[in-house]
Amino acid sequence: MFGIKVHKKDAQKVIKKLRKKSLISKDYKIKRDDNFVYIPIKKIPGNLNYEIVDIEFEKIKKEPRSFIDLLEGKLKKEEIKKIKKSFDIIGDIVIIEVPEELEKYKKLIGKAVLEFTKRKAVYMKKSKIKGIKRIRDLEHLAGEKISETIHQEYGTRIMLDVKKVYFSPRLATERERVASQVKDGEVVVDAFAGVGPFSLAIARKKKAKKIYAIDINPDAIHYLKKNIKLNKAYEIIPIQGDTRKVLEDLKIKYDRIIMNLPAKAHEFLDVALKFLKKGGVIHYYEFSKNFDTPINRIKEYASNVKILNKRKVKSKSPGVWHIAIDAKIL
Repeated sequence: MFGIKVHKKDAQKVIKKLRKKSLISKDYKIKRDDNFVYIPIKKIPGNLNYEIVDIEFEKIKKEPRSFIDLLEGKLKKEEIKKIKKSFDIIGDIVIIEVPEELEKYKKLIGKAVLEFTKRKAVYMKKSKIKGIKRIRDLEHLAGEKISETIHQEYGTRIMLDVKKVYFSPRLATERERVASQVKDGEVVVDAFAGVGPFSLAIARKKKAKKIYAIDINPDAIHYLKKNIKLNKAYEIIPIQGDTRKVLEDLKIKYDRIIMNLPAKAHEFLDVALKFLKKGGVIHYYEFSKNFDTPINRIKEYASNVKILNKRKVKSKSPGVWHIAIDAKIL
């Protein structure tokens, strides 16, 4: 490997000059001894009056920019192009999607993701979210065979089992947005609470009077109870059961209701609005191509509605969005 040898006192000036001419090799480290500095170069310059030496330089170990870098040379370029580069990190667990045509490489891809993310386990999605429990099938690809973890989100600790409950780390910002709107002293209903991320965010940021967190999945309520203790969020009241029946049985009046069940929340709008106080707020979510459909659904059950905010939370599929509507019922 060729390099330029210069006295220490001249080193910075020479390095600056060589960098301007893009002659320094970025693959090797600059070498130093007591009196001289040795600068690795890409090629021997023809018009610079420096001493050229043939010397061994230490190669710079480059950190991968993504897990894709770790697959180069192991898969064909056209195969690498098909890999979905995004993934979900939930605590110590990573969940990825592998295209059907690349499933023969799923273990290899899983190991690359494990190495890059430095988490404990990697799982692959095997189905869409399904059933009343809102869970999906997962296949272990790499790392430890654990499915329980503690996820950190804006200072909140959320314990869950990725195989037993629904949880999306991609809604972290949305949860903070909703929690920031809650006023101290409010009674809040988290209609489809899961392990409690919305409820926990509210408890951390505000002083709600009570937060009723409802979910039909007993495993979700099991972890919600653990999360209440983990975060000392004792204003949260966990309730396992069907949201419609729970609200009808409780007959409580509340200031705010969160309805994050985008595939089916519209089926519960009648009972949700029945017990919402006048001037209360609904945070309603639906998969839709537009804002009009979810807004009109709310207006079916409330004669006087003020839309406070409408936004696209994330893409569900081409042309379909996870829509959020904040509405005040007057």
